[in-house]
Amino acid sequence: MPQALARAASLEDLPEAPPPRDFRAPRADLNGKTVLITGGTGSFGKAFVKMVCAEFAPRKLIVFSRDELKQYEMAQSFPPERHPFMRYFIGDVRDASRLQMAMRGVDFVIHAAALKQVPTAEYNPFECIKTNVFGAENVVNAAIAQGVKRVVALSTDKAANPINLYGASKLAADKIFCAAEAMAGDSGTSFSVVRYGNVLGSRGSVAPLFRRLAAEGAAELPITDPRMTRFWITLEQGVNFVLSSLELMQGSEIFVPKIPSTRTADLATAVAPGLPHRMVGIRPGEKLHEVMVPEDDARSTVELSDRYVILPSGEHRRRAAYLDAGGRPVADGFSYASDRNPEPMDARGLQALLTLAMGGEG
Repeated sequence: MPQALARAASLEDLPEAPPPRDFRAPRADLNGKTVLITGGTGSFGKAFVKMVCAEFAPRKLIVFSRDELKQYEMAQSFPPERHPFMRYFIGDVRDASRLQMAMRGVDFVIHAAALKQVPTAEYNPFECIKTNVFGAENVVNAAIAQGVKRVVALSTDKAANPINLYGASKLAADKIFCAAEAMAGDSGTSFSVVRYGNVLGSRGSVAPLFRRLAAEGAAELPITDPRMTRFWITLEQGVNFVLSSLELMQGSEIFVPKIPSTRTADLATAVAPGLPHRMVGIRPGEKLHEVMVPEDDARSTVELSDRYVILPSGEHRRRAAYLDAGGRPVADGFSYASDRNPEPMDARGLQALLTLAMGGEG
């Protein structure tokens, strides 16, 4: 903990924190385009649809997901009468033929469908593989067959140096998407991956859990380990980062945003300042710290002002293009890890991010 932060008696004693990056530039133009999002009724999907409806006039925006109730509820918020470009398509990424049908005439695909819960994946390994790995293969094949122009797949920090099945399955998916352009040949379909950290306010996020426990009168908050650190991003930042990567992509890259990290214990204190913490221990498959750019990928990584770009090995032309645009190689031995983040988040910055993500402080 920085000394200035340790000495501060309150947020007012701290210097003004820099505003969080919004990742709004560059920005893909979705006007007049047909866009499909898999897993479109999840936390990211709903935020993506909300932003697209507010800022663009696409030809079609197709929500592809397997839960008819969630699609019905989403259609109440984004009814076709008010948003005539909305389409709701029941389907599962495990179903290759259904994906092929859904992608007819589609320009851009955002692949957000996945089984994401670490304990669930550990207990149901075959189901995790069917959705996260075979589903990725189906998305790639359908996109190539239907002539989709660009595909951006959502990944996770847990895919870097994975120690659990969820992370391993997402690493396999990342490899599939980064290799897919070679499979596409002259079809013109490009694929890239976006990898970012924990999303504040999403389903399964610890921040809403802390807030709920505090509201219910809990006497203490459960903390896995006082040393544990995590990267944090808001849903709005995540959607912006996907849209900027969709515009920036050349193909086969993994985009990693520069986002803050902090101890989960500090997050609990920010959400509920008056509650003590109870240590419950690290769960199976859980890391003490997260990594988004492993050291072994440093030789293929280029740093931009607001992100890192992991390029495929041997892609000298694409690397040169990023360097010509102002990027620079990272140092040998570099890794982007939550406990060694060059931009750690202090208490004021954490409060600002919580306000953005959850509409209030703690």
